[in-house]
Amino acid sequence: MLQRYDDRNRDLMVSVAGRLVHRDAAGVSPFDSTVQNGDAVWEGLRLYDGRIFRLRRHLARLRSGAERLRYRGVPTDDEIIAALRATLDANGMRDGVHVRLTLSRGVKFTSGLDPRLNTRGCTLIILAEHKPPVYDKGGLSLMISSVRRPAADVLDQTIHSCNQLTSILAKMQATDAGADDAILLDTRGFIAETNATHLFFVFDGVVTTPTTAACPEGVTRGAVLDLCDAHAIPRAERDIEPGEIHSASEWFCTGTMGEIAPVLSVDGEPVGDGAIGPMTRRLSTLFTALVERESERVVE
Repeated sequence: MLQRYDDRNRDLMVSVAGRLVHRDAAGVSPFDSTVQNGDAVWEGLRLYDGRIFRLRRHLARLRSGAERLRYRGVPTDDEIIAALRATLDANGMRDGVHVRLTLSRGVKFTSGLDPRLNTRGCTLIILAEHKPPVYDKGGLSLMISSVRRPAADVLDQTIHSCNQLTSILAKMQATDAGADDAILLDTRGFIAETNATHLFFVFDGVVTTPTTAACPEGVTRGAVLDLCDAHAIPRAERDIEPGEIHSASEWFCTGTMGEIAPVLSVDGEPVGDGAIGPMTRRLSTLFTALVERESERVVE
C-alpha cells in the first residue's frame, strides 16, 4: 500500500496558475488560501489511453464545492481542460496517469481567514503523475479507526475539500495497526467510508453502500451504483452499523486512485471466506467496460 517513487516522474512539469514549471521549481504563494487555511477543493482524475473517465462529473463536483465555498473567478470547464491538456502534453503522457486538480480560493493581500482578503481569483494547480491504481487488486486489509467523520454541521464532507486531517489521523492508526487503510464511522456511529475510498458490502446478494451523510459523492461510487441499475443487480444506500459488516459476504472499495479493490480482512478477521468474491469480480469487469464507453478524449 505504501506508494513508491516512480523515476518516470523525476522531471514532471506542473501547472500552477496557468504556468508550466518543473516539479522542483513549482511554488505556491505563502499568501495562497490553500497554504494559509487549507481552503481549496480538489479532484483526482485517471487517464486511460488519452481519455479521462467521467471528466465532466469530476469538474461538476469541483465546481460545486467552489460555488458552495463562494469562490470568485472560478475557471470554466474549457479553461481547466485546456490547462490539463497542456500539462499532459508537456509531460508526454497518454496512459497510466493519475491527475490531481487543486483549486484554491487564491492569493490574499494579507494573512487572515476572511475570504474578502482574496481579490485575485482562484489558483488552479494541475499535477499529473505516472501512477497505476495504487490498491492491491489481490485484496486489502482494513481496520476500524477511532477517528470519526464529522457531520455537515461541523465540517461538510460533501465538499471535496483539501482539509483532510481526519483522513491523515485515521491513516496513521491503520499503519500502526498493520492495515492498509482505516474505516471511519460518522458521529452517529454508522460506517462512513475509509480514509481514502468509499466502501461497498454485499449482504445476501444486495450491493450496499453507506449514505453520503458524512462523505462526499464519489464518481466511481456513482459508477458502481449505475452499473447495478443497468444490470439488474440489487443495490441499496443506507446507514450501516459496524456490527452488520461481519455478516457481509464481500467487501470492496471504490475510488479514482484505486478503481475497484476487494477487501479481504477487517481488524485481522477475514471477510466472507477470505477470497475475492464473485460480485466484486463481476463489477470490476463491468467497470472496465464502462470506462471504455464513458471516457472523454483529452490527448490525441
